Amino acid sequence: MREVSDSKISQEHLSKDAYLYVRQSTIRQVVENKESTKRQYALKQRAIAFGWDESKIHVIDSDLGESGASTCRDGFKALVTEVGLGRAGIVMGLEVSRLARNSTDWHRLLEICALTKTLILDEEGVYDPSHFNDRLLLGLKGTMSEAELHVIKARLLGGALNKAKRGELVIRLPIGFVHDAHKRIVLDPNKRVRESIELFFKTFRRVGTAHSTVKTFNQEGWMFPKRIYSGPQKGEVVFGKLTHSRAFQILRNPRYSGAYAYGLRRKEYNGKSKNLLVKYVDQDNWHSFIKDAHPGYITWKEYQENIQRLLENRQDTELTRKCPPREGPALLQGLAVCGNCGRKMTIRYHERRGSRLSPDYVCRGSMRKFEPRVCQSIPGHEIDKLIATTLLEKMTPAAIEVALAVQTELHSRIEEADKIHYRKVEQAQFERDLARRRYMNIDPDNRLVADELESEWNAKIREYNAAKEEYKARTKSDILAINEEQKAQVLELTKDFSKLWNSKNTSDKDRKRMVRLLIEDVTLRKSEKLSIKIRFKGGQTSSSELPLPKSAWVEKKHSPTIIKKIDELLEDHTDGEAAEKLNQLGLVSGTGKKFDANRVATIRRAYNIKSFYTRLKSKGLKTIAEICDNYNVSRYVVYKWRDRGQLKGIRYDDCGRYLYEPTQN
Repeated sequence: MREVSDSKISQEHLSKDAYLYVRQSTIRQVVENKESTKRQYALKQRAIAFGWDESKIHVIDSDLGESGASTCRDGFKALVTEVGLGRAGIVMGLEVSRLARNSTDWHRLLEICALTKTLILDEEGVYDPSHFNDRLLLGLKGTMSEAELHVIKARLLGGALNKAKRGELVIRLPIGFVHDAHKRIVLDPNKRVRESIELFFKTFRRVGTAHSTVKTFNQEGWMFPKRIYSGPQKGEVVFGKLTHSRAFQILRNPRYSGAYAYGLRRKEYNGKSKNLLVKYVDQDNWHSFIKDAHPGYITWKEYQENIQRLLENRQDTELTRKCPPREGPALLQGLAVCGNCGRKMTIRYHERRGSRLSPDYVCRGSMRKFEPRVCQSIPGHEIDKLIATTLLEKMTPAAIEVALAVQTELHSRIEEADKIHYRKVEQAQFERDLARRRYMNIDPDNRLVADELESEWNAKIREYNAAKEEYKARTKSDILAINEEQKAQVLELTKDFSKLWNSKNTSDKDRKRMVRLLIEDVTLRKSEKLSIKIRFKGGQTSSSELPLPKSAWVEKKHSPTIIKKIDELLEDHTDGEAAEKLNQLGLVSGTGKKFDANRVATIRRAYNIKSFYTRLKSKGLKTIAEICDNYNVSRYVVYKWRDRGQLKGIRYDDCGRYLYEPTQN
């Protein structure tokens, strides 16, 4: 074999450099499998024996700890570059799997070596990729190396999947769970951790969204636990601010319902970056699922409700979107359903009469190519009025129940907050006592250590006092709020549900929450009339019809009464005088504004109403120019005749111009 290999090495090969590629798949292999690494470095002596000078032998070992199937190996890229530039006479590797574990990289390397006449050496011999037989043998070795990796992965993964089906595969537990002495999963014995997680789920049920849950925690100053998995504090639990990513992870994790699940997520390439994209899969595609495998913080039913609520809160779905209540006045936000296509309708706001926001319920259609963009658009002002009236009529008997539920919720929220804040005091007290015990157990003669422990004890005492004072201040403010202000308001509102609905202190968001407690959805359809079908919680329905809302120009159109009145007033008055008369009668224009001369003139021209001037001309009155021609006098003479009463003049506009009767007195 050595003679055959030696015959393939020519002087041309020896004139170029030799490259030794060294690789181990993981850092652990680098540390533990030292003999394999030594064997790879020993190939350098083979090159020297074949005639390469030691200075021309380059060792590439920057990929130690990188998998052969990885596409991010800088050392391998440098090797391929040198081969492609024709600088390599031979490439050395202990075996094919050291160079590449995937066919793409391996065959690309063979192709470049064949073009540049570069040899390949492994532990068994020297090969020339430009020769067919050697190329065939190297190709088979590469295929077998890739297949070997596949078999190893299949064995390891198969064993893990079988254990997962039985619920025995050990997976990192989320915060709030630990293993006991018998390796069983139990709730965390730390009471502060448990109560923080319980408060998280209660807050989510109350506010309805993950974003609002995080906002509530941060506004109230509630800390959330987190376990550290690396570094010097590995295994410890620390408390910090709740983040959105943590909130979504907890809500989506079925372990909190006591279920064992494997295969919740999968990794896939997004085509835009080298990083893998992690996606959650549907429950039907989970590899294994065991219900009630260990204690949990919520029930399985609550977990499913939370997932459904997260799905409804999404903004990128077309059929299932049911976004949480927001600040706008539209009562049917997330509840309106298109009666034409069955899709959820979105909200568009516009100003009505200059100041008040008015909603429009819009169905955007399927948003597919060649289809209408908007299915239907319906003004929602009158619809919201109907919904409010229906609720006030139907839900009056339930007013006391609603108000008492609000009162109970306020009490529970105060109690939950008090528990969380008191846990902080207990934690500070425990750390203070621990620092005290450490200080009391130290040898007094060891002053360096004693001084350090004494300062730590003093610091813990200050932290405990600060936490205690903060707890007292919060407790005092909470008690005052519920006992004096909120309780009085709640008891007053229990007398009349309409007061609760129409109260200035009731926000649009709160009204929407009331609507969602009572109404499942509302189907809207616009044809000759506006059809409204309300589906209440429990299955009851109510159908109503409204006349089609008028267009904006129709609403702004002047009433026939105004037009008739203007026509009557212009019989004896100018535009300005007619405007004064209309204002005295308390009449307004179609846009709700007072009249003036310009507005009367505009209406007169729009409706072809004869002006005061036209009416006087039809009665035979003359202009001043016509009077001057008839009597052959100047304008000043006409003015004198009018002032003396010798010639009757009638003012026909608001600028002081006159028409005159043709005969002189």
